Amino acid sequence: MIILKSDAELEKMWKAGQVVAEVHEWLRDAIRPGITTKQIDELAETKLRGLGAIPSFLGYGGFPGSACVSVNEQVVHGIPGDRILREGDIVSIDVGAIVDGYQGDAARTWPVGEVADQAKRLIADTKQALEIGIAHARVGNRLSDIGASIQEYAEPKGYGVVRDFVGHGIGRAMHEAPQIPNYGPPGRGPRLKAGMTLALEPMLNLGTHEVIVLEDKWTVITADRSLSAHWEDTVAVTPDGPWILTRREDQ
Repeated sequence: MIILKSDAELEKMWKAGQVVAEVHEWLRDAIRPGITTKQIDELAETKLRGLGAIPSFLGYGGFPGSACVSVNEQVVHGIPGDRILREGDIVSIDVGAIVDGYQGDAARTWPVGEVADQAKRLIADTKQALEIGIAHARVGNRLSDIGASIQEYAEPKGYGVVRDFVGHGIGRAMHEAPQIPNYGPPGRGPRLKAGMTLALEPMLNLGTHEVIVLEDKWTVITADRSLSAHWEDTVAVTPDGPWILTRREDQ
């Protein structure tokens, strides 16, 4: 069942979202060649707790980190560890925060030093795919209009749109109904209503849309080892249009 949030609940989710936004700004400034994915995770946890939040991901389903840190061909759910970021890599960081019992969830993909033009375009186009999806999160639209708009933008550019992992509702729980694919035909699913809160998260690959889950049962990689990027925001559907909860006003 899709849960509609009251204005008071949306305000609490905004607070959680603002923590996530600040953590991502903190991490963006820390990304450099030589840092390890574990160090990124430690920075994320320190900042989350320093802002009075509980890390959403730590222990969730047994996940061992406070941030998912996915490098190059890793699509999502990268486990922080000893991997060292190198010049030319790209890194996707997914962070969640719990504040007053409500969740915020967002992901960003950043270049590590100077990266190839193709990698720059992948990052920029994935972010743009998110913007397009958010623009369709409006009262009266159908749920599938979001994913259809993302697919219609991404595939003509040659990207593989990941199908095995999707966006989701969010609120007191990290994952609520509905699931929100980044592909498919428009005009299907429930009508969007004010008070819905959605985590929209396109994942685009330079090659195939197909992915593989590694033996650690968490890390997802592209089947052809091509680069992947991931952008996500928590969005509230309001009478005035989509409200992005995981971005600061100056973003």
